[in-house]
Amino acid sequence: MLADAERKVFWLDDPAAPEPTDQLIGEQTADLAIVGGGYTGLWTALRAKERYPSLDVVVLEASTCGSAASGRNGGFCAASLTHGFGNGLARWPDELATIDRLGAENLAAIGAAIAQYGIDCGWERTGELTVATAPHHLGELAEEVAARQAFGHKVRLLDAAEVRADIDSPTYLGALADDSGTALVEPAKLAWGLRRACLDLGVRIHEHSPVTSLQNNLLHTATGSLRADRIALATNAFPPLLRRLSLYTVPVYDLVLVTEPLSAEQLTAIGWRHRQGIGDASNLFHYYRLTRDNRIVWGGYTPLYHFGSRIDPAYEQRDSIHSMLAQHFFATFPQLEGLRFTHRWGGVIDTSTRFCAFFGTASAGRIAYALGYTGLGVAATRFGADVMLDLLYGETTERTELRMVRERPLPFPPEPLRAAGIHLTRWSMARADSQAGYRNPWLRTLDRLGLGFDF
Repeated sequence: MLADAERKVFWLDDPAAPEPTDQLIGEQTADLAIVGGGYTGLWTALRAKERYPSLDVVVLEASTCGSAASGRNGGFCAASLTHGFGNGLARWPDELATIDRLGAENLAAIGAAIAQYGIDCGWERTGELTVATAPHHLGELAEEVAARQAFGHKVRLLDAAEVRADIDSPTYLGALADDSGTALVEPAKLAWGLRRACLDLGVRIHEHSPVTSLQNNLLHTATGSLRADRIALATNAFPPLLRRLSLYTVPVYDLVLVTEPLSAEQLTAIGWRHRQGIGDASNLFHYYRLTRDNRIVWGGYTPLYHFGSRIDPAYEQRDSIHSMLAQHFFATFPQLEGLRFTHRWGGVIDTSTRFCAFFGTASAGRIAYALGYTGLGVAATRFGADVMLDLLYGETTERTELRMVRERPLPFPPEPLRAAGIHLTRWSMARADSQAGYRNPWLRTLDRLGLGFDF
């Protein structure tokens, strides 16, 4: 199954990848400096030029734009800004209707920007299915459908026959269907398209320019420095340059596979006519989708944390986990037995204890940050970009009035408690999946405290 799989990111293994821009050299200045060339940084640069066209904007990227989480994720672009309806309802019930509306408007704006700037990134408004693969999922999904319908969401509960008539897997017992809340996108091509749009608008982008320190609005790299009136930190799982933020996120690795293209016969065997994104309803869940050429991207299930919040390219490959993912794939689609995987990879996600992004400022409002997207940031990064610009330029908006924006999550504890707590939480989540959803005392305690660990 995996013998021919290249240890590369499928989305980034593309001859259309742009040539890197020049490193930052010497002493330079800017009105707005952005640290990080992933989605958050690129959206911040683009939105800054759209909102304030006269700004001199510079992006500093340690590697190449889109090379980290933004270019190697599953390509699900969800309207939710709160990592799902349930998390938003538990934390901000009084403002969830507003957050949901802003999330829907944000998703529509991403589609409009893709059209405006001519970004060829496989944008598909397919919607998403959350499939029940265990009996207890059915009751949980029914409750979610009722709660979401009460908020005006157009979601439906499907029984086993209905979901299997659409996508045929012997593991499916039912599903929650959301036809409008999720789009699919080719991650790297979206990043490269945003990069091109920024350059066309006059943004200066310096790749292979990792920032080594931040002092009094002066950013240092190995080959130069950049002084800026305002700075936006868009560093995702990597060190945020502000010591105060060091315990607010942890890096978690997620591993992914992609198959060879399905033949017409194989595609007919499983259906999938509407090309929805799919995730299962387990705590440790799989997510999967079709590509433009009808491959299946298959990821998730086992979030991996390494002691001391270590980040290392070596963690992007794990034979045992990739093999397990392949076994789970064929348990889901046994009619595809014999299909080969062409690529295997992993990537690091920035997780926060509240499961979704948080925002703030430093240095008397001249530095802003947006971090902690927890694996559902493809769309939310554009919202985060606008929040940072609101904060940096003193604009009171509907966004900045939200408690979700004004509040920060509780930090993770220092080591060794951090690793112990994360591993206990992951073990407890797996045990809940195997025991009809029963949440043990540890998980119930985290629920009461509004804490957790997810990806």
